[in-house]
Amino acid sequence: MTNMNTSKFERYGLEPVPLALKQSSWKEYAIITFAFSVNAGNFLVPTLAVTQGNLSWQAAFLAVWIGALLAFLLVSALSIPGALYGLPGQYIVRAFTGSWLATKIASPIRVITSLYWFSVQTIGGTFILQTVISNFFKIEIPFPILAICTSGIMAYLALVGYDAVKKITRLSLPVLLIGQGLMLYVILSQISFENSEVTSFTSFQWGPFLFYMSLAFVQFVSGVSASSDMTRYAKTAKQGFTGMFVGNAAGYFMTALIGTLVGSYFNSTNPFVVLTESAPHVLVGLFITFSGLLAMISINIGNAYTGSFSLLNTWPSLGRIRSSLLFGVVGITFSCFPTLASEASYFISYLGAGIIPLSAILVTDYLLIKKGIISEDVLLKVISGSYQLNLAAIITFASMSIVYLMIPQTFSPGMLIFIGSSLLYLFLAKNVFKIIK
Repeated sequence: MTNMNTSKFERYGLEPVPLALKQSSWKEYAIITFAFSVNAGNFLVPTLAVTQGNLSWQAAFLAVWIGALLAFLLVSALSIPGALYGLPGQYIVRAFTGSWLATKIASPIRVITSLYWFSVQTIGGTFILQTVISNFFKIEIPFPILAICTSGIMAYLALVGYDAVKKITRLSLPVLLIGQGLMLYVILSQISFENSEVTSFTSFQWGPFLFYMSLAFVQFVSGVSASSDMTRYAKTAKQGFTGMFVGNAAGYFMTALIGTLVGSYFNSTNPFVVLTESAPHVLVGLFITFSGLLAMISINIGNAYTGSFSLLNTWPSLGRIRSSLLFGVVGITFSCFPTLASEASYFISYLGAGIIPLSAILVTDYLLIKKGIISEDVLLKVISGSYQLNLAAIITFASMSIVYLMIPQTFSPGMLIFIGSSLLYLFLAKNVFKIIK
């Protein structure tokens, strides 16, 4: 780290983080994951559970929160290897799937999805920022210029690395909490709980309940491949696990509560917009908007940070800094074209066919095959490059991806494919192929 131009950037890529740098506590991880939770993208499933699923807000809240909690347990469990070995998530994936599937399939899929969400979040936030600047300051700024500025800032902070993620989320937390409090204030000020259909359970149906529980589970379970990216700096595995679970659970509690109430009472899928418009004072509305932008920045730094590690796992010769720079340049470019995000969403939806089986393989291999322990023998084989093919993982991935594509999306096959992939992989790993334990 003697180069003055890069000394402020995180340099550790696929190599282990030194023990001296493993100082993060569970509280810091709780702050990071909480800050990532309450954003416009995460409001979509809770609001749709009410507006399209016709569930009461209470039933919708329980459905999405239970589904998310199940996913968060698995995400937190897969954060343990990062804390134990100081390695990023995508590199650890090699120990579960073999290096070929990890570098040729899993990491590229993660890069594409991270780029997509980085662009979508930036585009949505830029539209909000453009509207605020136009309405309150009477200044018209072209969309591409604003998009380049906002995405450039987030890409730079991701380039700085884990310390930037930790500092930004810690500084943002008070604003985010106040913003969420104001959102609840606006909602509650217009709802009568004594005589309102909002509180009715008469619309409860098991079909929609399980459907949206599955959607929430699928939305977050893909994080199993990236959670170690953060916890590689944890003091202990317990600190990393606890912080990840507590922050995610508490953050999504607020997301689900606000989202389902807004869906039920305001019939909207964008709480930031509708509550800003319904605020009793312009300053309240501005603060809600500002907290929404801050939430977008927080989650997008995370998208860029973990996405660059996926790129690095596929292309190790880049190094941490150049992989972050390349991810940032592509992400900034995509963010300048709003239509690109909408057109790409159809293609991205098909990536779920790969993401769900891969997530199931990772969870099953680590928790059920390896019993939560990656042996020294496995690590040495991964480091030496001799553990290339895991045929049980490849067969499970290929077959269950095809099954996923054959099931109509209206049936929300995500959770069924996850369970099916887990059972198939477990059978193949134990009875057909000799998987390294």
